[in-house]
Amino acid sequence: QVQLVESGGGLVQPGGSLRLSCAASGSIFRLDVVAWYRQAPGKQRQLVARMPSSGSTFYLDSVKGRFTISRDNAQSTVYLQMNSLKPEDTAVYYCYALQSGLNYWGQGTQVTVSS
Repeated sequence: QVQLVESGGGLVQPGGSLRLSCAASGSIFRLDVVAWYRQAPGKQRQLVARMPSSGSTFYLDSVKGRFTISRDNAQSTVYLQMNSLKPEDTAVYYCYALQSGLNYWGQGTQVTVSS
């Protein structure tokens, strides 16, 4: 089992920045894929950024050039750096990991972009 715990969410003004962190613990061998999803009120959960252990990183078109996903394998932590935030980025952000064919989710962290 892998546990994922997000942190770093909060209230930020438009144009501001936040960095989300996702700490993974438990039986970690190799996280094949790590990703960030988000879900706004009344909308479906959508993939924001996805980083496989090998291969290309994916970004949602609306966040390209503003968001950056990264991982620190030594500390089993995944980050999402979010810059130039917009009100439409407001959502609950979820960390996701895939290991040995099993999906793992964090509990989510709220990001609110508002003046």
